[in-house]
Amino acid sequence: MTLNKKTLRDASFAHQRVLVRCDFNVPLKEGVISDDRRITEALPTILALRDQGASVILCSHLGRPKGVTPEFSLWPVGDRLTQLLGTQVDLLPDCVGPEVEERCQELQPGDVILLENVRFHPEEEANDPEFARALARLAQAYVNDAFGTAHRAHASTEGVAHFLPGVAGLLIEKELKYLGEAVENPERPMVAILGGAKVKDKIAVIESLLPKVDHLLIGGGMAFTFLKAQGHEIGKSLFDESNFEFAQKVVREASSKIVLPSDVVITPELKPGAVISTVAVNQIPADQLGADIGPESQARFAKIVREAKTSVWNGPMGVFEIEEFAGGTRAIAQAMADSGGTTIVGGGDSAAAIEQLGFADRVSHVSTGGGASLEFLEGKVLPGIAALQDR
Repeated sequence: MTLNKKTLRDASFAHQRVLVRCDFNVPLKEGVISDDRRITEALPTILALRDQGASVILCSHLGRPKGVTPEFSLWPVGDRLTQLLGTQVDLLPDCVGPEVEERCQELQPGDVILLENVRFHPEEEANDPEFARALARLAQAYVNDAFGTAHRAHASTEGVAHFLPGVAGLLIEKELKYLGEAVENPERPMVAILGGAKVKDKIAVIESLLPKVDHLLIGGGMAFTFLKAQGHEIGKSLFDESNFEFAQKVVREASSKIVLPSDVVITPELKPGAVISTVAVNQIPADQLGADIGPESQARFAKIVREAKTSVWNGPMGVFEIEEFAGGTRAIAQAMADSGGTTIVGGGDSAAAIEQLGFADRVSHVSTGGGASLEFLEGKVLPGIAALQDR
């Protein structure tokens, strides 16, 4: 699914009020933004519209508020945007209604304002047509640049595009370029690295990617269900019994492509400072659990990634939040940074990990959408993109 949708480059927005759906769902600690990447990724679209002489009306959700919840206000985002753009970005008290409409009408070319959290209204997630129409009344055109929520059919991501001509922003264009080429026309060898806890979260991705990849590396908690499918005892390691048959089928039918760990880091309990040791995958004791791929597996996985021309990574290799179990994730991040090929990190925990480990600026693309990038890799249609105008 490459982009056959109109983008910012296909339209002129001079002297128009443009509603821009961004993904400003940033992590906050006591009102302070701890990672502003989702804000900085939206800047190219905002600046392009401002340069064209558009008035820019930004909207986003933040968190999962139940009604109007002050802790989920977008004011920290407005402050950060003001710093980054070097121009005042006012936060309006709501995202719809007469007062908001009046403020939007008064905007001058080049002005940028921010609407309050769209999820303060339950109608947003219900994709209520009247709420979408109320958002549409604020502007004359619509730009969706929120890849992180493009897989949700909400009023501000999908509904509003039925009332305003909608195009994709520069971030969505970039996301689809990298993810689309990786899925449809990758340079080979193509490698997918999948981790994370649950097999069930990755079944559709495995089914979608297996025919396309040269190697599929499996780590994380989900690896143990596949190791058990190979006949290994896995002790107290994570086991997804309901998807065991799927794992057996994959191991049976795709053994030439699947690469599983040969050694693992084990521990009696998952906690900082825990006692750890490394064992071969056929020697996991009954009273211990696997928490990371071992050094031998790290070296083998890293070699495959470094030699790949295209690699897509989704999901950590171990419990990377605890230093003792971060080695596998660090090894993949380092290998992707060292690779000469196209390297794509598919959002969520992997994006957080590569950011935390300091390698984010050394890979080709870090997706801003965990769930959206997964659904894209699964081959699903993303409603927020499907609703935009075709070229």
